[in-house]
Amino acid sequence: MKVGIFDSGLGGLTVVSAISEIFKGAEIFYIADTAYAPYGEKTPEEILNRCDNITKYLIEKHNIDALIVACNTATSAAIKYLRNSFTNLIVIGTEPGIKPAILITKSLKVGVLATPATLKGSKYQGLVNDLSNIKKVQLFEQACIGLVEQIEKGEINSEKTYQMLVKWLNPMKKNSVDTIVLGCTHYPLISSIIRKIMQENINLIETGNAIANRLLSLSLQKGHINQGTLNISICHTGKININMIEKILENKNIQIRNCTI
Repeated sequence: MKVGIFDSGLGGLTVVSAISEIFKGAEIFYIADTAYAPYGEKTPEEILNRCDNITKYLIEKHNIDALIVACNTATSAAIKYLRNSFTNLIVIGTEPGIKPAILITKSLKVGVLATPATLKGSKYQGLVNDLSNIKKVQLFEQACIGLVEQIEKGEINSEKTYQMLVKWLNPMKKNSVDTIVLGCTHYPLISSIIRKIMQENINLIETGNAIANRLLSLSLQKGHINQGTLNISICHTGKININMIEKILENKNIQIRNCTI
């Protein structure tokens, strides 16, 4: 099984990490599209075109069987197009975990941290509308402008990153938010800081494990035998923080190289 995964940077590696815990006998080809980062500040048309080009590259270069769009913003802009255009592939997208958040909140107040493009996207808005009948909750949405860039630079524990999060999280804390949706694959990398600021038994909802389980299920249906080694290749289109890769995928069998798409 050959699996292509992409994101605008290193955030999607949190998904790769989750996959590596349960998926075997496969090759993963990850594209860190740092030359075009961040996706969250580009138009839907620009994002869709980029997703199309990356998918074609993964098919032509690596003959992938499955594609994972490890980015909420790119999923919102392009997942329907990708599924309709590449019908031979297993195509899995990423969406904020609004449903599990609604199901587990006790205060009925849920925070959502995401990029501006994700919060404005029709997929996110449709998701919120569809799930609003499950339980009446109050959503505290926060567009985290600049946070992805901080994480990409490896400034997870910097004072600037901390103060950004304090500004965004304090209103949630004051309003008794007990569950926060991490609506970007980068954000699990700062989960410990979020917990520190909230100072409560906060529920953090991320999607890496759900995506990994979905990939395994669909792959088994296609005849995949989940045995053997898992090899991970990381291709980056622009600058990349090697130390961050090693931190996210510690002790994993990985190869890193530059590429042009």
